[in-house]
Amino acid sequence: MNLYMFQMLVIFVGMATLEVVTPGKGGGKRSRTRGVKWWNLAHTQHFMSDSLLNPETPLFINPSLQPLTRKQRRLVTRNPGTSIAIAKAARMAVDECQRQFSTRRWNCPVYDASHGSSIFGKVVRKGIRECAFIYAIMSAALAHSIARSCAEGSIYTCTCGRHSRRLANSVQPRDWEWGGCSDNAEFGRKFSHDFIDVAEKGRDLKCLMNLHNSEAGRTQVSSEMSKECKCHGMSGSCTVKTCWMKLPMFGRVGKVVKDRFDGASQVEQGNGAINRSKNRFNLIPINTNHKPPEPKDLVYFERSPTFCTKDPSIGHTGTHGRPCNASSIGVEGCDLLCCGRGYRSELYTARERCNCIFHWCCKVTCDTCTKTKVRHICL
Repeated sequence: MNLYMFQMLVIFVGMATLEVVTPGKGGGKRSRTRGVKWWNLAHTQHFMSDSLLNPETPLFINPSLQPLTRKQRRLVTRNPGTSIAIAKAARMAVDECQRQFSTRRWNCPVYDASHGSSIFGKVVRKGIRECAFIYAIMSAALAHSIARSCAEGSIYTCTCGRHSRRLANSVQPRDWEWGGCSDNAEFGRKFSHDFIDVAEKGRDLKCLMNLHNSEAGRTQVSSEMSKECKCHGMSGSCTVKTCWMKLPMFGRVGKVVKDRFDGASQVEQGNGAINRSKNRFNLIPINTNHKPPEPKDLVYFERSPTFCTKDPSIGHTGTHGRPCNASSIGVEGCDLLCCGRGYRSELYTARERCNCIFHWCCKVTCDTCTKTKVRHICL
């Protein structure tokens, strides 16, 4: 038996012994969150782990991958190089969630998940729209990260993506040709589907909601691909122009998913059959005047709490102590963010760069100035 076969054997033995499955009736709370523990890879201690960033570290002794389920670890084993992309996706999704909701009452807080819980807390157990966004952004981030990693050559089982069939079959004359390396959105979407949806085994409304929102996130990533080109020729001329398909910066995807969050549909489960293979989850809007949710729409079935005060049922601490904008009437304004409780103002000293001078070539020097500013804090 050679070294490679020995390592593969130990990997599968490790996968069989690392995971402890707790039996539950109808998918209990503990089993419900088992498949999303990979989100915990977003934590700094996991993301910056030397063993995770070292592709030579065998997966069966890699402590950073223990949040994965047995099937998820098996998928990673079959696709060497994906472990780093998964950790990057988790960090990227958490950062984008907190950026999009930084001025909202629910500002996408994360918690210590050392005891095996979700880093997003108990919110993920609810059928509210905030949970819908979490599932969509995490799924989108994984599809995006895997697609980019394929194009970069860091995953051994995928390469550059296929060119756009719509553009390739176009009969219109064009002054460019295919070249470069497209992001492999097709592989990214499939990997995200196989990695995330495997944990959703139920047929209840919460399970269908999670599946729909995860697919909505992946669909959004694929639909945001665009053509990018580069000119070739002497002295900057464009004698030959090659083009490839590229995904946008993830912030663009996050903004669109956030728009879907604002327009999410409250749904209930219909009476018809469920065809999971075609992502037809038979979810119908509660408001009969609304159209059925489309593939990119986010769905929920429970109304969100106000997030104004501490709520142990979802693990939220409320908006007490949050900074607010006293001059704004928007969601970041003190009236809305502080939920009518009022706010206090305080002075603080800030150090800023000032009097910056550009020196040819190419240096910028600045002074450090001290200013007194006012900030407002929710009561």
